[in-house]
Amino acid sequence: MDRELREAFAKSKSKDKQESYEAYLHILQATEKPVDWAYEVWDNLLDGLTDTDNHQRSRSAQYLANLAKSDPQNRMLEDLPRLWAVTKDEKFVTARHSLQSFWKVGLGGGEQKDLVMKYMANRFKNAADEKNYTLIRFDILQNMKHLYDQLGEEEIKQTAMDLIETVEDDKYKKKYKSVWR
Repeated sequence: MDRELREAFAKSKSKDKQESYEAYLHILQATEKPVDWAYEVWDNLLDGLTDTDNHQRSRSAQYLANLAKSDPQNRMLEDLPRLWAVTKDEKFVTARHSLQSFWKVGLGGGEQKDLVMKYMANRFKNAADEKNYTLIRFDILQNMKHLYDQLGEEEIKQTAMDLIETVEDDKYKKKYKSVWR
């Protein structure tokens, strides 16, 4: 990892909101493609998933999701439950940002994709007991769409369509179908 990225990780924890946000954007951009330094930050990011600062929990989850494609040792297969836990964070904005990036883990390989789909499908089916469950369901379907757009696997789309068909409220069924147009 170069010095600039090392500094970005340090600055992403800054109390200066502008500095922190710029570092966050820099890290997200740097992790859009596979990198060879993922394991230099991996354990720190895992620790960040339980940080007392909800911004750090959210960012750690997003960075880890982005780094899943840079995980030749398949560590994510073991660490996925810890990442998933942040999608149910006490702070809804933290949970939502974490959930919205969760699909990227599926780009790490076939096993990762299968687990991501399993986690999301189960959450969709059981979300009705959660606060803001319609938004959670929408995000899950949007995640599946992103994964489908990247991988082109029809089973992803079919799973999403099957889940939408379980929705009884026509208003939400229509909204959820709009993700796939």
